Amino acid sequence: MIDVRRLQILAEVARHGSFNRAAAELRLTPSAVSQQISALERAVGSAVVERSTRGVELTEAGRLLVASAEAVTAELSRTRKELDRLAHARTDRMTVATFTSGGQRLLPAALRRLAAERPGVEFTVLEQEPEDSLPQVRSGAADLALVYHFDGPPPVGPDDRTGLIWTPLMDDPMFVVLPAAHPLAGRDTLTIAELAGERWVHGCLEMGDMLDRYAAMAGYEPRVACRGTDYVFAQSLVRAEVGISMIPQVALVADQGGLVPVPLTPPGPTRYVGVVTARRRRPDPLTEALLQSLRDTVAALPAAV
Repeated sequence: MIDVRRLQILAEVARHGSFNRAAAELRLTPSAVSQQISALERAVGSAVVERSTRGVELTEAGRLLVASAEAVTAELSRTRKELDRLAHARTDRMTVATFTSGGQRLLPAALRRLAAERPGVEFTVLEQEPEDSLPQVRSGAADLALVYHFDGPPPVGPDDRTGLIWTPLMDDPMFVVLPAAHPLAGRDTLTIAELAGERWVHGCLEMGDMLDRYAAMAGYEPRVACRGTDYVFAQSLVRAEVGISMIPQVALVADQGGLVPVPLTPPGPTRYVGVVTARRRRPDPLTEALLQSLRDTVAALPAAV
C-alpha cells in the first residue's frame, strides 16, 4: 500500500526540486525526507526521483505519483471539510475563485440565484488569475474556479490526472473599444489589420502578447500607450482618448458613455470562459448548484452589445 504522507513529501520534493528545500518546508531533516522517498520507491518497486548535482528530477513513475498525490490531498481536504460540517452542524460554506471581470459580471448574479435557493450559505470569494486558482481547486482550498483561456486548448484537458474537470461556460467575443469621436466608431466590425497606426491600451498582459502576434501577422508592430492589468482602467483611458483597446465582452463596462465597442472579426483572439471543479466520487450538491446557477446567468446575458 502506498503511504499518503510519503506521496505528500514527494510532491514537496517535486515542487522545490530539492530534498533540502522540501525538508525546510516540511520541517523535517533532509535525511528524513530522503528516507521517506526511499521507502516510497521500495513500496512502488520503481525509482521516483533522479538525483544529480543540479537537484532532483521526477521519473515518469514519480510524475504519475505526484499527480495522484495532488488528487488524494484535495479529496482528503474536502472530506475533512465535510466531516467538520457534520460534526459541528455548521452552516454550509463555499469558496469560489474567480478572475476579475468574471467576478464583476457573472459571479454576483449566480451567487444571488444560489443564495435565494439555499439561504444561509456562506461564500468566500478569491480574486485570482487562472494559473493561481487551479491549484486552489486541486488542493481543496477552493470548491470551484471561474476561469478563462484564449486561443488554444482549455487549461484542463479531458485526460487530466490531477483531479480537475473543465466545464465550458461561454465564448467571450472580443471587441475593439474606441473613443466615441474616433473615425472608425461607426463601423459594424473591425479587424486587427485595419488598426495599424493606432495606439493601444491593454487591460491584460496576455492581451498585449496576443495583439503583438496578430499584428505581426497583419504586417505591423502595434504602438502601446499603456500595458495595464485592468480592463475597467483600460476603458477609462480609452474614454480619455489615450488610445484604443481590445476588450472581451464580459469585461465591457456597463456605462459606455464616451465609448464605442465594435466587434472584432477574425483573424483575432477569442476568450473562452469555463468552470473548473474537482473530480469527486460523489458530486457535491452545492458545487453542482453553483455551476447550474452560472449557466443560468450566462443564458440571461444579452446576445450582443
